[in-house]
Amino acid sequence: MASSRIGLWLIGARGGVASTVVTGLVALRQRLIPPIGLTTELPDFKNLDMPDWSDFVVGGHEIRNVRLFDEAMDLATRSRAIDVELLRRVEPDLNAIDRRIRPGTLLGVGPTIAGLASDGIGVPRNETPREAVARIQKDLREFAAAENLEHTIVVNVASTEPPVADAAGLPTEWEPFQRLLDKSPCPLPASSLYAVAALDLGCSYVNFTPSLGSTPAAFDELARARRSRHMGCDGKTGETLMKSVLAPMFAHRHLEVMSWVGHNIFGNLDGRVLDDPANKRAKVASKDHLLGEILGYRPQTHVSIEHIASLGDWKTAWDHIHFRGFLGTPMVLQFIWQGCDSLLAAPLVLDLARLTDAARRRGETGPMTFLAGFFKSPRGVAEQGFVRQFEMLETWLGNPSKPNPGERN
Repeated sequence: MASSRIGLWLIGARGGVASTVVTGLVALRQRLIPPIGLTTELPDFKNLDMPDWSDFVVGGHEIRNVRLFDEAMDLATRSRAIDVELLRRVEPDLNAIDRRIRPGTLLGVGPTIAGLASDGIGVPRNETPREAVARIQKDLREFAAAENLEHTIVVNVASTEPPVADAAGLPTEWEPFQRLLDKSPCPLPASSLYAVAALDLGCSYVNFTPSLGSTPAAFDELARARRSRHMGCDGKTGETLMKSVLAPMFAHRHLEVMSWVGHNIFGNLDGRVLDDPANKRAKVASKDHLLGEILGYRPQTHVSIEHIASLGDWKTAWDHIHFRGFLGTPMVLQFIWQGCDSLLAAPLVLDLARLTDAARRRGETGPMTFLAGFFKSPRGVAEQGFVRQFEMLETWLGNPSKPNPGERN
């Protein structure tokens, strides 16, 4: 793999996911941890032209006055998710990254996220959307110049914004869409302002959240015009990953799913934000839609998300699947998924950064649909089954589905 300097610019740069991404990246660079959980470390990817872990330079935007190291240490001490000694060994690198983090924007984030913002770190309270885009672009330009970067990938790992009213009615072409930046009030949330700023500069943009981001069709035109690329939305890390694996099983065995109920509890900052019903709506919609698309019909479903502060970064999902089998007999499958929210998300973010830059090296622009398997709501992709989504990635790699090793030639 050719050596280069690639920028990884994180939106929500001192949050749980971002601090875990940075900790993992530095630990991988120093060979302090094995690459468990990273798809790009599978044998199929060994010949792919993509960045090494040492090629990435990290910066970002944040609205809270906290230290990156302190946020990572909270995961170690309160959630017991990271080894404290490991954090001590990467602390100098985290502090260096901290100095590259700039104030984010509060436009369109909703009152709950705006309430998290800290005074005294320079987060503007009265800027216009166009001013916000210009300021974000200034930060990205200065980052690229100071670090001598070949390319910058902007990844949104901030908290979930409320849904945008009439998002489907937004202009589908870039010229009328960009005029929304001068509209008062502007319908675009912060996630989309970051996307405008990034793609307009030729940076790549990845939306790891359920927020609007670069979902509107006009971003396809912008990305191609600036020879950039984008993808989202909402990283598929836990319960929904299981749904995308299990639902095809029911479909292929012709078992009728009558109802599927999922209860989710977790205690981190994202859970606190999702306590707001407006923010929760965006997340529930992202988690709930794929069953009907996989099964071909819509069973009764229910998704609940509750904030339980004592759990810290740990989350639990209980799923109850009521299905009908042969002779009409009702049966039940239940599962419990327990995991550390940030540690499930972080390796996906690192994989997405590598694969995004690999697409750039291939000269690809526009939506990166081959990344569908990383998202709950993959933009521009109808296929929701995880295995088939991974086959899309293998085909992009040039490694279409291999024969079953149990089969004889």
